Amino acid sequence: MDRLTIDEAKKLNDTMVTEEHLKLHAANVAACMGAMAAHFGEDPEHWEAVGYLHDYDYEKFPDEHLKHTEKPLLEAGVPAEDVRAIMSHGYSIVNDVKPETNMEKSLFTVDELSGIIQAAARMRPNGITDMDIKSFMKKWKNKKFAAKCNRPLILEGCEMLGMDIKEVSEICIEGMKAHAAELHLTPETMQ
Repeated sequence: MDRLTIDEAKKLNDTMVTEEHLKLHAANVAACMGAMAAHFGEDPEHWEAVGYLHDYDYEKFPDEHLKHTEKPLLEAGVPAEDVRAIMSHGYSIVNDVKPETNMEKSLFTVDELSGIIQAAARMRPNGITDMDIKSFMKKWKNKKFAAKCNRPLILEGCEMLGMDIKEVSEICIEGMKAHAAELHLTPETMQ
């Protein structure tokens, strides 16, 4: 394969991931990655595919995350640059693959950020559909809100990108709005 597509990413992910909350996280990250790609003038579908596949081995190997990713994905024909991008989201946590490209830096940043956006949207009657950056930043500043999400890591990623948290968050919120129903973030899908 020349480049990873979203269909390929979903097929590969489905061979390892069965839990709905992990598939939802994959879709959240994919939506953010598509928006980041558009911001950088890159191919949104390609970045979405990489984002969707980023936690390929997490369900089966939570204590060895990314140790069972590189070889199987390369063997499945996923291009080396896409595999490297996936590996780089574990930088300083489980490996030393430093994010270098905009795609890699974006994935490193939006992985955790998408979780805070998802949690904030779920607190709202209309989900993400009418969420603006101002209301999100209030949640961001409250360290007790979505406390498991690693804010220092997100800020490190923003620094790598040369962007501030507000700008990255706004891009990601818009990206997730475009996929609101699929992400269960509309009033009809949040039950």
